[in-house]
Amino acid sequence: MEVYLVGGAVRDKLLGYPVHEQDWVVVGGTPEILTAQGYRPVGKDFPVFLHPRSNEEYALARTERKSGRGYQGFQFCTDPDITLEEDLSRRDLTINAMAIDGNDNLIDPYGGQRDLQQRLLRHVSPAFAEDPLRVLRVARFAARYAHLGFTVAPETLKMMTEITRNGELQYLSAERVWMETERALAERSSRTYIDVLRQCGALKALFPEVDALFGVPQRADYHPEIDTGLHVLMALDQAAILSNDPVVHFAVLVHDLGKAITPAEVLPRHIGHEASGVKLVNQLCERLRVPNRFRELAVAVTRHHLNCHKAPHLKATTTLRLLQEIGALRDPAKLTSFIQCCEADARGRLGFEQRPYTPGEWLRRACDAVLEVSAGEFIQQGLSGKQLGEAIEQRRLAILNDLREPCHK
Repeated sequence: MEVYLVGGAVRDKLLGYPVHEQDWVVVGGTPEILTAQGYRPVGKDFPVFLHPRSNEEYALARTERKSGRGYQGFQFCTDPDITLEEDLSRRDLTINAMAIDGNDNLIDPYGGQRDLQQRLLRHVSPAFAEDPLRVLRVARFAARYAHLGFTVAPETLKMMTEITRNGELQYLSAERVWMETERALAERSSRTYIDVLRQCGALKALFPEVDALFGVPQRADYHPEIDTGLHVLMALDQAAILSNDPVVHFAVLVHDLGKAITPAEVLPRHIGHEASGVKLVNQLCERLRVPNRFRELAVAVTRHHLNCHKAPHLKATTTLRLLQEIGALRDPAKLTSFIQCCEADARGRLGFEQRPYTPGEWLRRACDAVLEVSAGEFIQQGLSGKQLGEAIEQRRLAILNDLREPCHK
């Protein structure tokens, strides 16, 4: 029985990336042998075991054969005579199909090291096309390593396009689509994830609301880049600078969905796109079963991003309602995420990338001032119930009115 380090740990070690978890493959082993040595079985679809001390995953070398639709339509074979090369051949990308033996020797039968050097994401074999989830995985790896200059090999992008055209993506569960997307939104360039999906047609198949933004014009005086889809990509670039939170990145991705359904006779203006966008955001979140924390910020940003841009000039009542609806008065951290999204939107425009976002600074000051209003002094005056609530609100509105006056000078 021989044991090899495989997959992402090998790839990242060669790239000089920190390795946070290690996966191992066992050649010549059986479930009985591993169990006798204290390994604990955990795999549902095929034999995977946890090491008795390190708790790292050890999988028996396996081959697989396509037997149905989607990413679950496979039959696995884990006979002891399966070789390491056969096991590696079933993996998605060459950079993930390398191994290191017990003597620290690299085993690279499919050119993964060469593709690392050439910064290429290239599939291992034609079997790549059998698993539609790999379309999303490749796009996610492209997002992770875009800053290093990695691109998808043309022949792999062609295969991803064929998978999309064959309708295989429809067999992916909402949970798996969202799992890959959430992970991609946490990568260094979530914009690249959207770019790659669009190139192979998967964006239209899985995220039609986002895909529909490309080619939709905006007013050039506000958006010199004109194309709404391009604006969203630029805003994602800015979001990556401001935050590494995938919740923020998702809200930025979907904040302008309403512009895709603006009537043609109104273009390039987009009056009321905030309200129409909220419906589309909810539609997308329902379909992909997006967690509530993502949906809540996305809806808040979609509905209120224009109000944030003009916050210093809003009526006091509108400002107070804005703070209440985004949850800032209950949890000030929500205001930080909201402002980051709006700043990414404002700076995600051609020529505006370095411009300071002063409305965000003003809204933070306004929220801090409002939160300083205490119920204590009104309770001492004998107020309670509805009267107490009205007194607190009036004090807050007076403060906001005082704050907005300098904005008009």
